[in-house]
Amino acid sequence: MTHHKYIRLLSSAVVLIFLISGLARQQPEAARAQAETRSINRAEYADRLQAMWLGETIANWTGLTTEGMRTDAPFYTDEDWGLDQDVDWKPDDAIDFVFQDPWLADDDTDIEYVYLHLLDQAGTNLLTASQIAEGWRRHVNDYIWVSNARARLLMERGVLPPATAMIVANPDSLQIDAQLTTEIFGALAPGMPDQALRLANLPILTTASSYAAHAAQFYVLLYSLAAVVDQSLPLRDQIIWLVETARSYIPDTSKSADIIDFVLADYRDNPDRDDWERTRDRIYERYQRDARSNDFIYRGWTESSVNLATGVMALLYGEGNYRRTIQIGTLSGWDSDNGTATMGGLLGLLLGYDALTARLPAEALSERYQSSRTRDALPDYLPDDIWAEDTFTMMAERMLPIVDLTVLEAGGAVDGDFWTLPPAPDLTPLEANPLVQLTRRSANNRVPAEGGTVEAAVGGDRAQARYNVIVNGAETDFSGVEPLRPIRAYRASAPDGTLVLTIRYDRPVEAAVIRFIEGDPGGFTGFALEFLVDDAWVPAPADISLSATPDPAIPYQIFDFTLSEAILIAGVRLTGTVEAGPLGDVELIELDVLSN
Repeated sequence: MTHHKYIRLLSSAVVLIFLISGLARQQPEAARAQAETRSINRAEYADRLQAMWLGETIANWTGLTTEGMRTDAPFYTDEDWGLDQDVDWKPDDAIDFVFQDPWLADDDTDIEYVYLHLLDQAGTNLLTASQIAEGWRRHVNDYIWVSNARARLLMERGVLPPATAMIVANPDSLQIDAQLTTEIFGALAPGMPDQALRLANLPILTTASSYAAHAAQFYVLLYSLAAVVDQSLPLRDQIIWLVETARSYIPDTSKSADIIDFVLADYRDNPDRDDWERTRDRIYERYQRDARSNDFIYRGWTESSVNLATGVMALLYGEGNYRRTIQIGTLSGWDSDNGTATMGGLLGLLLGYDALTARLPAEALSERYQSSRTRDALPDYLPDDIWAEDTFTMMAERMLPIVDLTVLEAGGAVDGDFWTLPPAPDLTPLEANPLVQLTRRSANNRVPAEGGTVEAAVGGDRAQARYNVIVNGAETDFSGVEPLRPIRAYRASAPDGTLVLTIRYDRPVEAAVIRFIEGDPGGFTGFALEFLVDDAWVPAPADISLSATPDPAIPYQIFDFTLSEAILIAGVRLTGTVEAGPLGDVELIELDVLSN
């Protein structure tokens, strides 16, 4: 185990060096093509947004017929379509398309619906951590599980994103949750994947870390890119273009990148395009049955990984056929409603309302939506309708001003019925990924990747082996490598009410922000900072600003000390005053130096 551990650390370091030094060399044709001037008809896009909500809800409720039913071999096959499962606890247990009037909210649509409400009410496209936490506390109080549920409990204690998704605070943050709550941000940035990642970043980091955050990004990117795919291509080629282009934004080191590449390769190698079961069985072998031998961990049937794999599988083998995509997703196993809902919404966004409804000609399709089934204190846009509060048409209409704002902020134009999208920024896909850039900014990640050393001390004791967790960079590590060991905080005692943390680098590093993350139960009430400059400790500049007011009753606070001007330093000494328990026990998670 030790041997494999150090091989993986070295591999991560090598790849991080590649990410830091080689980003400018990556410029695929798909990304360059986005630099062309493009326009989108506003009314036509509203129609596609309406189809997105309809396609997602049909797929969600159809996928729910099999959710959690097959989480190990043997799995369902095409022959099981139409099977009456005779399950008492499932209201719809026949494996078939489900239609409702009105459509009932479920966690594959309702948190996105809450985000739409928050954006609409605030007149913004970029939610703050406080807006997200307050919105969840007001509207998201039931029908939530795993990482969503843990994040919600943390918010009740005053914890804000992105701390709600740090693995040390939320051990479920590698589950599927962000993959089913953030796709809407891609639809709010049509044809602007860099903007989509910017808008979605904090909502993703509300419940996801590491490769699970990459999986959510991938879905957001699919939704953003759907607006600019070349519709003269066959649908199968459109789907492959979407997958390949979205994949280019995910670092190669990520488990999510491995999953997307694996599923796409197996699909392409399969001589029988109807035999999706072959790929599903290989997913099971690689990421569940033989996970450990592949340096992965299978984390249960609601994990990010197997469900990302089946979502991509359903999209590829469905080849743009809505009914077939939903059937494959529903039969795929594990948490089968989630990826199915995502791909149903994506195809609605890709096809438009008339084309989507034409795939279901025998059905009278409702567009009424009952948000009150699962979410609290939301507006009733249909006061004369006792069963529903909203419609997909109205939801799409409320999204349009948010898209207007995104287009304008990115440098595009809103001209009557058309959006003129801005040229794509002069960035490679990885440079446009804010999570990759956060890893690059972290000295605790960057210095070891360059072959350097980082030393930590608490109270003057430089016992590096003990204090490594304070400078391991885990909270800013978005390489996406599977964490094979638990990530923990360090518990320290400060009976005199003062605690000194020191980090030293073997080279000068650019300091624009000093980030300190405390653990549970909080306890810090104030700080003083010193920097190591030219082998001497000097006080931090007086004009440094602090991102949050220390509150000893709130755990997992993230404190960013922002300098007015970046400087070169070789170390940081943080002296914290502590008010936590009779012995002053506190937890320390990370002390890091972030560059611009």
